[in-house]
Amino acid sequence: MGPGWVTTWAASPQAPTPLFPNPGNAGFSNQTERNIVFTSVAGNQIRIRLSNTFGEHTVTVGRVSVGIPLTGARLVPGTTHPVNFGGQASVTIPFGAEVVSDPVPLKVSAQEQLAVSLYLPTATGRATYHRTAQQTGYIAAGDQASAAAGTAYTTTDTSWYFLDGVLAHNTAASGTVVAFGDSITDGFQSRAGANARWPNYLAKRLDAALGAKAPAVADEGISGNRVLRNSPRFGASALARFRRDVLSQPGVKDVIVLEGINDIGFGVTAAQIEAGYRQLISMAHAAGLKIFGATLTPFKGPPYWSPAGEAKREAVNNWIRTSHAFDGVIDFAKAVQDRFNPLYINPAYNSGDNLHPNDAGYEAMANAINLALLSS
Repeated sequence: MGPGWVTTWAASPQAPTPLFPNPGNAGFSNQTERNIVFTSVAGNQIRIRLSNTFGEHTVTVGRVSVGIPLTGARLVPGTTHPVNFGGQASVTIPFGAEVVSDPVPLKVSAQEQLAVSLYLPTATGRATYHRTAQQTGYIAAGDQASAAAGTAYTTTDTSWYFLDGVLAHNTAASGTVVAFGDSITDGFQSRAGANARWPNYLAKRLDAALGAKAPAVADEGISGNRVLRNSPRFGASALARFRRDVLSQPGVKDVIVLEGINDIGFGVTAAQIEAGYRQLISMAHAAGLKIFGATLTPFKGPPYWSPAGEAKREAVNNWIRTSHAFDGVIDFAKAVQDRFNPLYINPAYNSGDNLHPNDAGYEAMANAINLALLSS
């Protein structure tokens, strides 16, 4: 691919499941899916990465376009660009594989929305997706990939399909930072369409502080994800997907890990979680990356909280803070806890479920990150 490419946007691919009804279970046929995403850094050209990681067979994408959204599915006139793969408008993605497009001559800005439209001419079968987009997407009948008007997109959805990365060519950007975790990194309970996940706020802070030299931020959170165990509902474990979602990102230099609450909820011990962290650290260091550990945020209130589970969270957080196993510590727990009762999330940051922050809470998390960790 050459130097200068970074991951300006990403979403970890997942296998759809009937446990979460959505169009991905049946797949698409003679339909166009318009994914709305949000860049972290600028680029003078981009590439699109598509995934058939969890499909049932090869998938043919008949046409792909990228443009700048105006309102809803409508695009800014004149911004639509075709996307080619090896010089061809269509591409066949083998089962279990990913493909990366040719460079697209579309200049993008930092913190800008993009619409990536995929025309799927024949039955895809089960569609690789990312379930919790916190963003509205659009589905149309037939080939509407290049349509700017948006009127053909009569169905809405809240997941991203087949698209798992947008790469930007930016020789000034200081690499890619990967935010790696579960639903709190995924931005669950943030306002849909607001781009108010903590990785979004981190990208904004980096841009304000470093300008053109700011690193890209790739959000590789999966709601419900665990460090140690795969789940048909919540994706491959952190250990299983680390190579794909972190090490394979263009320009990757740093990773921030926030994961472990769901392991506690399913009975895993603190020592087992810490051993999982050590494996992630070993993989990161073997690849020459810095890896930062984030403390687990308060979770008293949800049904799976218990005094024993709380003791595990505190043990894990103590290990993160004192073991010096990570290259640095980001204290998200301290940033969002109730100062009068640290077992609970601060009411001002509580989305209402006593587990996930609201937009203000996600911003507080990003503000708790020492940017010097990521700019060295």
